[in-house]
Amino acid sequence: MDVWSTLNDTFLDWESMKAVLPEMLKVGLVNTLIFAAASVALGTVLGMIVAVMGLSRRWWLRWPAKIYTDIFRGLPAILTILLIGQGLSPITRQWWGPNPYPLGILALSLIAAAYIGEIFRSGIQSVEKGQLEAARALGFSHSSGMWLVVIPQGVRRVLPALVNQFIALIKESSLVYFLGLLASQRELFRIGQDAAATNGNLSPLLLAGIFYLIITVPLTHLVNYFDKRLREGRPAEPEVEELSNADIR
Repeated sequence: MDVWSTLNDTFLDWESMKAVLPEMLKVGLVNTLIFAAASVALGTVLGMIVAVMGLSRRWWLRWPAKIYTDIFRGLPAILTILLIGQGLSPITRQWWGPNPYPLGILALSLIAAAYIGEIFRSGIQSVEKGQLEAARALGFSHSSGMWLVVIPQGVRRVLPALVNQFIALIKESSLVYFLGLLASQRELFRIGQDAAATNGNLSPLLLAGIFYLIITVPLTHLVNYFDKRLREGRPAEPEVEELSNADIR
C-alpha cells in the first residue's frame, strides 16, 4: 500500500465523515458554542471584577485578585477542569445531580476570568490619567469617573484581545470531555474521538478540526479588522464646503 492510499484511508474516509456529520452539527457544534459563549459571558463579568480589584488602592482587594490571576493562569487548563469538575461534583450534586456540564462551564469561566481580567487591567491602565482628572473636574466621583469614562475606553482598546480569548475558549472546550459528559452533551472533539475509535480511522477527528477552523478563522479575521480600525480610527468625514451668499442666490 502506497503512502497516498494510507493517508487516504486514515484521514479521508468520506463515509465515516458522512456518518458522523449530523451528530456533529446537532450535538457537537451546539455544545461547543454553548461552552465557549457561556464561559466568555461569565468570564467577562468575573474578569472585570478581578481587573477592578487588581487596580484598587486597597491591598485586601488588590492581593486576592493577583493571587487568583496567578493561580488560574499558572495551572494547566486540563488540571483546573478536573479539579473543579470532579472536586465540586459532590457539592453540586444536590442541585443538578451528577451532571458535569455546568461544572465544565464554571471551570472554563474561571480560567477565562484570569486572562480577561489581565486584558481589562492593561486596557484600563492604558487610558491617559488625564481622562479621570477631566471627569473629576466635571463633577464625577472617582468611582463614577472610572466606570463611565475610563473603563469604557479601556474596554474598547482591548476588543481584539477579548475576541482572541473567545477563540482560545472554543479550543479549550475540547478538554471538558475529561469530565465524562453524557452523549447529548458531547462537544466536537469528543464526538470525533468516539467515531474515530469506532471506525478505526481519524477522518471524524479531521472533520471536527474542520469545524473548529470554520468557527475560529472568521473570528481571527474579525480580530484583525477590529485591530486595524482601532489603530487607524474612523475615516475622516468629507469636509462640507459652506455655501456663500452668492451661491445661495
